[in-house]
Amino acid sequence: MSRTPQQDERYGVITGLSAYLMWGLLPLFWPLLKPAVAFEILGHRIIWSLLFVIVLMYLTHSWPVVKQTLKDHKRLWLIVLASFFVATNWGVYIWAVNDNHVVETSLGYFINPLVSVLIGTVFFQEKLRTFQKVAVGIAALAVIVLSFDYGRLPWIALVLAASFGIYGGLKKQINLPAIPGLMMETILLLPITLIYLSWLYQSSEAVLFSSSTLLVLAIVSGPLTALPLLLFGTATTRVPLTWLGVMQYVAPTLQFIIGVTVFGESLSTIKVVGFLIVWSALAIFSFDAWRASRIKSNLNLTQ
Repeated sequence: MSRTPQQDERYGVITGLSAYLMWGLLPLFWPLLKPAVAFEILGHRIIWSLLFVIVLMYLTHSWPVVKQTLKDHKRLWLIVLASFFVATNWGVYIWAVNDNHVVETSLGYFINPLVSVLIGTVFFQEKLRTFQKVAVGIAALAVIVLSFDYGRLPWIALVLAASFGIYGGLKKQINLPAIPGLMMETILLLPITLIYLSWLYQSSEAVLFSSSTLLVLAIVSGPLTALPLLLFGTATTRVPLTWLGVMQYVAPTLQFIIGVTVFGESLSTIKVVGFLIVWSALAIFSFDAWRASRIKSNLNLTQ
């Protein structure tokens, strides 16, 4: 039975929100894998994500897409780059959460849309609109203010925002569905992952193999990685991009709340001011996206 456009849109909203809720709640999961170090957790995340995605590949009959991609050498090199940036993003995020920097990780995903438009201007010659320039400038001011609080540049937030922004830009160029794309990225990361985990095991420093509970939790990291991507991919074809633009703030908002309430991270006056400046930039950015969408819709109606 086919769905009406309204039902399809509602389904897209549900899947999109579900994806961002899962991403937002991830800080509660990674500490369960302690005392494993971030690189060991990252290695298991790559392996179990790959195995879970291979199952999804069979269920969705996506192998022809992979076969076609293997013939495109330019695409393959872009996938190699994408795998590096997604591994960097995952690794830094896991380390930051388990080292009590959850609030700073939320900052990274708050400023990610602004970093993404900057990447668009540098690498894809996209022009910034006036309000976008204002939003990026205000966000830069926020980074300066927060640097005073941290006593350093908020490098965790900047690395997360930049790595995810570049990853998104590469994915735009690669233009593959989420599941085949993730499978190819994790396959490329597999050799170095297996070498590292083998060395860790042989040196008796592997923590996640020492307990059945920890190993089960490590296995769960596979579905927790792939499912939000699948849900997000489902949402992108069913809801307007402006809606997704609003929904994307669900994840960092949850991360911010979890960092303060669950992990007890402190919020100094300067940090509060810094985040208020960031949120002001995002309000301007969101207004500009809504305004541009309305103008585009009106132009389409008059044609």
